[in-house]
Amino acid sequence: MVPSDTVTRILDAAEVLFAEHGFSETSLRRITGRAEVNLAAVNYHFGSKQALIQAVFFRYLDPFSADLHQRLDALEADETGACDLEGLLDTLFTSVLEMPSEGHDLRTFMKLLGLAYSQAQRHLRDELRNRYGDIFSRFLKLLRRATRELADDERFWRLHFMLGSVIFTLSGLNTLRDIAEHDYHQRITIRELAQRLKPVALNALRAPVTEVASNAMTAQHADQVTCYPRTGTHS
Repeated sequence: MVPSDTVTRILDAAEVLFAEHGFSETSLRRITGRAEVNLAAVNYHFGSKQALIQAVFFRYLDPFSADLHQRLDALEADETGACDLEGLLDTLFTSVLEMPSEGHDLRTFMKLLGLAYSQAQRHLRDELRNRYGDIFSRFLKLLRRATRELADDERFWRLHFMLGSVIFTLSGLNTLRDIAEHDYHQRITIRELAQRLKPVALNALRAPVTEVASNAMTAQHADQVTCYPRTGTHS
């Protein structure tokens, strides 16, 4: 269903203002002023500010999720490719860069994604988990196959550190381009930047487990044995 002009204007205005000022700091009145609509229009089409915040994300993530599912289908069709970490990251990066977003700014969306985890937006995180849990679970299943040497908790930390790097880099795209051009006389495209970022992400997941992490996993195992000495369910 094609959104109405009013809905599109509201979403466009909310997207920019949320990215610039944050969710809590952006009032509905400020959004309606930028969109040149009245408050009744927001209430009619979205019902609440929380629902509007979620709709801003859905506009990006619905097509992204569908696109990534298709790319993972192709990856899984090749048994070797399905276990290849570099191929899996290539698939994710390609889907991000080619996100079908109706011409909207990827940098803005990445700023919003960072805000979703740095500001008190539990409703948003819960809704994203419910709506897109299947694609995340599918990606994580393939990541487990490609990084069998990692314990689940170690993989969790590395994945989120990697995603944090991606979000920070793409949300600060304009600043990084300015620095590269001013200090190193390089003009870099977003795809060239992604190619520079990929080995960092790849090595973050492939790096050997440190002694600190190994000791933490051993201590966690000991705690489980101590807390559950008779269940036989903790190995």
